[in-house]
Amino acid sequence: MPLDQLNRPLKDLRISVTDRCNFRCPYCMPAELYGERYKFLPKSEVMTFEEIARLAGIFVGLGVTKLRLTGGEPLVRTDLETLVGMLSAIDGVEDIAMTTNGFLLAQHAQALKYAGLHRVTVSLDSLDDEVFRKLNGRDFGVDSVLAGIQAAADVGFMPIKINSVVMKGVNDHIVANLARWCKESGYIARFIEYMDVGNLNDWQSDQVISASEILKRIDAELPLEAAEPNYPGEVAKRWMYKDGSGEVGVIASVSSPFCGDCTRARLSTDGKLFTCLFGSEGKDLLGPMRDGANDEEMAGIIEGTWSLRTDRYSELRASLIKPQSDESQPKVEMFKIGG
Repeated sequence: MPLDQLNRPLKDLRISVTDRCNFRCPYCMPAELYGERYKFLPKSEVMTFEEIARLAGIFVGLGVTKLRLTGGEPLVRTDLETLVGMLSAIDGVEDIAMTTNGFLLAQHAQALKYAGLHRVTVSLDSLDDEVFRKLNGRDFGVDSVLAGIQAAADVGFMPIKINSVVMKGVNDHIVANLARWCKESGYIARFIEYMDVGNLNDWQSDQVISASEILKRIDAELPLEAAEPNYPGEVAKRWMYKDGSGEVGVIASVSSPFCGDCTRARLSTDGKLFTCLFGSEGKDLLGPMRDGANDEEMAGIIEGTWSLRTDRYSELRASLIKPQSDESQPKVEMFKIGG
């Protein structure tokens, strides 16, 4: 198992299966910048399912046990269940999850479950239809997402995690409502501080609602108590409802960075390895693989890249030290490597 320069092991791989998305959320793909004329990757530059499965197998051989499919929106990739089946056949994979906006989930939930997907996380920033339409940038109503979540629950993807990015003045006034709905439905709400991902979402620190404030608002209506993490390096801090009826999580990468125990690598749609969500450049894996590199050679590239890793962007930001990815080195856009 390779260790980076801060002795962090490589345990999790997030795979972006497409850079395309049917939403235009302002914190990821603002509609005014990613309109109909925006050119996404041509098919020839997108990893095939066979290439993804081969790389995943090599990562697993280096110690990865968890895979997560992301995008863009992964469900706009045709026949995604085929890829899930290929990944589930890899010896050593303990968990395969997917993060989706849920809009197409009702159509695919059963096939994905049958193919071997273990868990589903749905991004849902508001239950309020007016707020939801504003946030998805496409004027889509929330009902299709709610139907997708219900379909996932019906086929056995429980407990489902519901991710919500909280932005001041946009949806911060309804976090308790979303928490209550998740609690009553048996889902796990996870609230995410608005982060400075990519370069184009016009992020400002005063737009952030801190995790402590989010918890304060929920606790005022639904009393909480701290809970232990499920495993070392878990992204979300867990809190249990005092009545024993479930849990809520907060992801505080702005106010309380967790770089120190990060075990996650990210594989972009075009086969580049990123060792941080806020990275500026990825290590090309698809090129060498298509040029004929064998599995041992590919493993060497991955291990060499990880062993040189020093990423701790969020900690540097929090300590007011100029981050590694500054204005001269633009950060990769989130839709290219997933969240």
